[in-house]
Amino acid sequence: MSAEVLVVVGSGGMGQAAARRQGPGRTVLLADFDEKTLGTAAESLREAGHDVRTRPVDVASAESVPALAARAAELGRVTQVVHTAGLSPAQASAEAILKVDLLGVGLVLAEFAEVIAPGGAGVVISSMAGHMAPPLPAEQEQALLATAPAELLTLPFANPANVTEPGAAYSIAKLANRVQVQAASVAWGRRGARVNSISPGVISTAMGQQELASPSGAFMRTMIEKSGTGRVGTADDIAAAAAFLLGPESSFVTGTDLLVDGGVVAALRSGALQR
Repeated sequence: MSAEVLVVVGSGGMGQAAARRQGPGRTVLLADFDEKTLGTAAESLREAGHDVRTRPVDVASAESVPALAARAAELGRVTQVVHTAGLSPAQASAEAILKVDLLGVGLVLAEFAEVIAPGGAGVVISSMAGHMAPPLPAEQEQALLATAPAELLTLPFANPANVTEPGAAYSIAKLANRVQVQAASVAWGRRGARVNSISPGVISTAMGQQELASPSGAFMRTMIEKSGTGRVGTADDIAAAAAFLLGPESSFVTGTDLLVDGGVVAALRSGALQR
């Protein structure tokens, strides 16, 4: 077992790509809500030579996430954390999206701030949706900053009783992710660690393919066509961006978001793509 621990939350395409890229020389703690998917992903990584441990986790649980962080600390020095767990509008209800994509991020950021090693780094996978919606009003940002992670869904603008449309819930969660990461960077910094987020565009994972097959898929294909790269992204594209943010080359980068969308948001803002 390596003295360094890489924690990957979410064992889908992006989580596995990050584990493959960052795993060599580290103990990989892979966590997911779906134990079948978790087991399959872990076995694939082990067959490729990685030292993998697994743990089921419910990122929306104020009991499950601290237990995951404690397990990671038991395995060694937690030097890298990659949080990929999330739900999209084609996959889930507004309530589930708010729980996983907003509350889950808040809990993971808070709990791993307690165990991340000096010199360590974390990455949260967000979405370009956070760049396509109007910014949160200042009072909502302040409310996010002033609210304990476990209480985030009691805020009126993030309460499932008030937000019932999955697309709206997704946008709110992804806007909130950037605010949460900015705030968390201060707490992580006290331990000599950094944390950032990545906002992917349309990525060819199981989730991405589900979105392409949804009613919004036609517009997503137009976005790809009009973007600067003109292609769908891959999980490896995101893993490469994460490698930069986790590595020594980005030692002066924390509390920020890296847009990795192939140029979709740029096309929107330049007028080349109409909503």
